[in-house]
Amino acid sequence: MTSEKIRRRRFWAAIPPWIIIGAVVILVPLFIFMTLENINRQKEQTTRLLVEKGAALIRSFEAGARTAIWMHWGGFQLQKLFVETGQQPDIDYLIVTDTRGTILADSDPARIGEIYGTDLDLAKIARSEKLAWRQVPNSEGADTFELYRQFAPTAEPLPGFPDPMIVGPGGPGQETEEAPPGLVIFVGLDMGPIVAAHEEDKRHTIWMAVIFLLIGCSGIISLLLAQGYRAARSSLSRIKAFSDSLVENMPIGLVAADAGGLLIAFNQTAEAILGRKAEEVLGKQAEDILPGTCRELFRTLAAEKGIIEREINCTVARERTIPLEMIATTLLEDDGTFLGYVILFRD
Repeated sequence: MTSEKIRRRRFWAAIPPWIIIGAVVILVPLFIFMTLENINRQKEQTTRLLVEKGAALIRSFEAGARTAIWMHWGGFQLQKLFVETGQQPDIDYLIVTDTRGTILADSDPARIGEIYGTDLDLAKIARSEKLAWRQVPNSEGADTFELYRQFAPTAEPLPGFPDPMIVGPGGPGQETEEAPPGLVIFVGLDMGPIVAAHEEDKRHTIWMAVIFLLIGCSGIISLLLAQGYRAARSSLSRIKAFSDSLVENMPIGLVAADAGGLLIAFNQTAEAILGRKAEEVLGKQAEDILPGTCRELFRTLAAEKGIIEREINCTVARERTIPLEMIATTLLEDDGTFLGYVILFRD
């Protein structure tokens, strides 16, 4: 494993777990709330769209009924208008009932005379122009979005429609008892395409929320890591300045070489003892700079890989020989990777 990989591993291992946990704790509820709000808003928009569409259909049909009166249409033409309107792909049915629920007109002519809507207060609905809606389960497919309100295109009875004042429970034309006045229109809209689009939007919203959550967590973690990196860099700078000053001013000589044999440290005491300037020797091969006895120490370290203590006579500048007490050792990473050599000596 290279030293770069080791540094990366240490970098990520140094990330406190609470940073990630804190980011998740902060962002997850926020994005869940935003996602639910977005989904609810889409649902409200869908409902509003269906209500507006149903209201437009009712108004258009009332306009058609008024036209029928002006053009002296009969009940056949009105029923045909219901059938043709109900054939649109997004309309499940159109129904007009009296206040007892008897179907007077239907986009499916076979249902005329049946009872519908008795679970509602039809008499109250027939007196109100307020549009109401409900979701009707459909066992054969998507649910039906049903809208209903008073159906009163004109104050006069519609041609071909029995007078609601004399419609009995048996059906139109059976004058068994009077029914409360008024008509109710029902419009059933197919929710299949809307539901499919809503589900697609929901999936898209959830995926976008997950993506933004990951981006948000990454952003928070990156900011915290950047702050930690700046603090660590500042601390390391102070430590490096201290260690450099300590090495430079320590009362014993220090020479260090990297794994390639290049000199990387040469303090003031080493300069005084060996008679060489640091700026002249740093970055050069130790074999070319150090006296022969010192070079032998490097070779011995390469073989023994331990700590060596010796007293030697070292020939330095101007062929001057001085006795030195020397300690030499190798520098290793935590995983045993070889970094170089270091020699301490004093006169």
